[in-house]
Amino acid sequence: MNLTNRKLEKRVVIIPTYNEKENIEAILRKVFSLEPEFHVLVVEDNSPDGTADIVKALMNEFPGRLFIEERKGKLGLGTAYIHGFKWALKNSYDYVFEMDADFSHNPDDLVRLYKAVADDGNDVAIGSRYITGVNVVNWPMGRVLMSYYASAYVRIITGLPIRDTTAGFMCYSAKVLKSIDLDKIKFTGYAFQIEMKFTAFKMGYKIKEVPIIFTDRTLGESKMSKGIFKEAVIGVIRLKLKSLFKKYPQKEA
Repeated sequence: MNLTNRKLEKRVVIIPTYNEKENIEAILRKVFSLEPEFHVLVVEDNSPDGTADIVKALMNEFPGRLFIEERKGKLGLGTAYIHGFKWALKNSYDYVFEMDADFSHNPDDLVRLYKAVADDGNDVAIGSRYITGVNVVNWPMGRVLMSYYASAYVRIITGLPIRDTTAGFMCYSAKVLKSIDLDKIKFTGYAFQIEMKFTAFKMGYKIKEVPIIFTDRTLGESKMSKGIFKEAVIGVIRLKLKSLFKKYPQKEA
């Protein structure tokens, strides 16, 4: 892709937040230091710790690059991303990214995900923990095994040819998000990540896993819960059964 076209493109990173005051300023400054230029949309779920105030103060420093959408409460990861996707499409972004606020995803890898789609002809790029072994730092072994075998379980049930099915570090070409009926994506936790990948796969989009090193948060609290895990386990079966009776629209040639 030539440099002129790249300058005309619009890229936005969606970062959902709930109680991320320890991380949010540092992660934003890091994203804004990257080349090519990325914008950021923070989807803020009424954090009681003042996360929104930090973002709003930084908006004066990064006008036209930093945006915030505030919601009334903690409504779930999936609904935060759907909200962000709709905002990004409304604002004519060409590439839309998902990323956590806690540095478990290295912002430098946004460039690699972008190039996997913009330069290498893929429609979706996944920052994958498991495409080249197990690249996870600071997780207890029990959680590593749970995550790794959860992805294996998803592959067996759904037939998805993806090693890291629950990954939350993503790049979507806007055409993918435009063609998916976002109002029909119903899961809210990690099952949301599976449902989005499964839907893009069934529609015939080209998906690429890009190896990353995932480092567990050092500041703030994890949002993982038993309810989120249960939704993923049961939701995968529901997703597969539903797909047997559903006709997925295919991407345009």
